[in-house]
Amino acid sequence: MNNKDQNQPIFIDEYDYTLPDERIAKYPLQQRDASKLLVYQNGEIYESKFASITDFLPENALLVYNNTRVIQARLVFYKETGPRIEVFCLEPLRPSDYAQSLGSTTECVWKCMVGNLKKWKGEILSKKVEIAGKACTFNVELLHSEGNTHNVHFCWNNTDIHFADILEKAGELPIPPYLHRKTEESDLTSYQTVYSKIKGSVAAPTAGLHFTPEVFKTLEQKNIRTEELTLHVGAGTFQPVKTRDIAEHHMHTEVISVHRNTIENIQQKLGNIIAVGTTSVRTLESLYYLSPALSKGEGESNSKSLSAKFQVSQWAPYEKHEEISTYNALQSLLDYLDANKLTTLHAETQIMIKPGYKFRIVNGMITNFHQPKSTLLLLVSAFVDGNWKQIYDYALQNDFRFLSYGDGSLLMEESAP
Repeated sequence: MNNKDQNQPIFIDEYDYTLPDERIAKYPLQQRDASKLLVYQNGEIYESKFASITDFLPENALLVYNNTRVIQARLVFYKETGPRIEVFCLEPLRPSDYAQSLGSTTECVWKCMVGNLKKWKGEILSKKVEIAGKACTFNVELLHSEGNTHNVHFCWNNTDIHFADILEKAGELPIPPYLHRKTEESDLTSYQTVYSKIKGSVAAPTAGLHFTPEVFKTLEQKNIRTEELTLHVGAGTFQPVKTRDIAEHHMHTEVISVHRNTIENIQQKLGNIIAVGTTSVRTLESLYYLSPALSKGEGESNSKSLSAKFQVSQWAPYEKHEEISTYNALQSLLDYLDANKLTTLHAETQIMIKPGYKFRIVNGMITNFHQPKSTLLLLVSAFVDGNWKQIYDYALQNDFRFLSYGDGSLLMEESAP
């Protein structure tokens, strides 16, 4: 699939459509798996309920989902003179590891977006926080700015309190801006997947919001195995494409973690991998380009040449390199982990999946309906050979609900003739 000329420019206006506001789901359905399901395969569209998704999955499939958990990343402070300052935590800088930063007991530095920045003149802002009978003064200081993001220093005066505790108590869950409403108590549950556990995202991997324990039981009954990985979703997922040509768009970077056993199971199930959500797609496809063998340009492992920090650049899939099999690419990752006595691969990815992309690992994806002129829509178009318009026209004409709290779709790889 995906034979579009890589040198041909791709204009974002070609990925626009009219999305009426009333088609954007402002709230989820009460029952997660009662959402509608659009199934697309071989140019045909079928309509069902998400509770019946197992009926459309092959028995030998491996379902891979993102276990990230959304943190209450939006913090509000008030200056003594009255102005409201909103600080939106994007990613940790010091310490840079999510678990370590969230576990900090005195201070940490995060990259943030700041609302009402013009009113913040550099003074330290404070608020009192009490958690399970333990009190602290929570301070925030603006260090410096880099473009439209800002490095912010947080500190507090009680070592019995972790930064994660402060976010849980004083932070607000950052539901998507296009919902045009404030976060409500129900969002604390409904904007998390039932399998979320690793804290770090500022947006939910929303394709997973449809899953319920009952759906997992039907997967088990059909002998469909599941694996989990972690990609912490950043605010960049909402970043609109502002350039006319996709080649000029700057993709955001996200942190991923994949356990060794997961990589091994994916390797054994190649040809039958179903990704839950675009975040899982991006993580899985990044594995091929993280391969030590690829950095060497041949099929054997060369783990010693790798730096300690793995990263997939935005255009890595489109650069010239010697082809290796996906099996060998994954094997070189396993060899690297074994050689370094590691159980988990930690990396960053900036991968851009656009029309013309050659999928290396993913054979099917479960996803929601995405915003016009978005990188997520480009990813969907790449997977369905440009037939996104057919799918979205059907969804619009048949009362599907769009975006984060909307309905789902199952997009399957074209069957071989």
